[in-house]
Amino acid sequence: MKEAIVRKTTAKIFASTALVIGVLALSACGGQPSAGESAGSGEGSGGLTGSVNTDGSSTVAPLTEAAADLFRDEEAGVNVSVATSGTGGGFKTFCAGETDISNASRAIKDEEAAECEAAGIKYTEIIAANDGLSVVVNPENDWAEDLTVEQLNKIWGPEAEGEITNWNQVDSSFPDQAITLFGAGTDSGTFDYFTDAINGEEGAIRTDYSPSEDDNITIQGVAGDVGAIGFLGLSYVEENEGVIKAVAVDGVMPSTETVQDGTYTPLGRPLFVYVNNASYVDKEPVKAFIDFYVANSLDIAERALFVPLTEEQVTTAADELASLG
Repeated sequence: MKEAIVRKTTAKIFASTALVIGVLALSACGGQPSAGESAGSGEGSGGLTGSVNTDGSSTVAPLTEAAADLFRDEEAGVNVSVATSGTGGGFKTFCAGETDISNASRAIKDEEAAECEAAGIKYTEIIAANDGLSVVVNPENDWAEDLTVEQLNKIWGPEAEGEITNWNQVDSSFPDQAITLFGAGTDSGTFDYFTDAINGEEGAIRTDYSPSEDDNITIQGVAGDVGAIGFLGLSYVEENEGVIKAVAVDGVMPSTETVQDGTYTPLGRPLFVYVNNASYVDKEPVKAFIDFYVANSLDIAERALFVPLTEEQVTTAADELASLG
């Protein structure tokens, strides 16, 4: 998914290196693992072969890809595939038993959990990192540097379809410039989160925009049009500095600090991976990969330019992980 965009190679170093780098929030959903389903040691054997199949969110995909890249140094014989059908699409394949791990930019919905239960799929939810869902514009846009939630709703709400077509309709001080819109498609957890946070109802959005489950399509669209606006994960903004730029929301820019301290609202969010419990127990490559993912969560988040877990999240995760032992 990265071929169209040149990614930055320098990641910011996360200051909280004193935290215990081995813990994620491991909480049972759809059935807690049995006593025999241990979390593992996180140490690779160096001689495993096999595959780990993942699918889901294009936002979380770079995080899992970073984990896979690091894991490959320890277990070169294990192939970790990372598909991007969107959070909703990922849960469809996951609940059908077709994947070992589902990458998700939102928590599983009740109806999706019911699908997993009906299919006999028991799983564990893991909080992998944090994210600031970002509103982005073209770098040449010098007027929309700080938008309110009300203005974003005016742009993106269902009632805006065919009505709000120019930036000067959003604010009279903005120029006479046509608006073009790009963003996540309906199978994306980013779509669900954004529409709920900005428009007050999950799935409520104008339909005259260019949707895609591939965030790189949004990047290309916004980069190619001075009047464009879109929404995607913070890591894509950091990876494409100068190609797109984020705007402040109600005076607050998305960043590691504002996401972790809770001031970037309402668009700060956790990101997840969901693990098939049977895959974890029965497939040694899956167990080794997830244990590695857990043990190196902060390093993985840093390398992928995501917002790492807070100290409180790590502490909570340690307690929850210990309760499974």
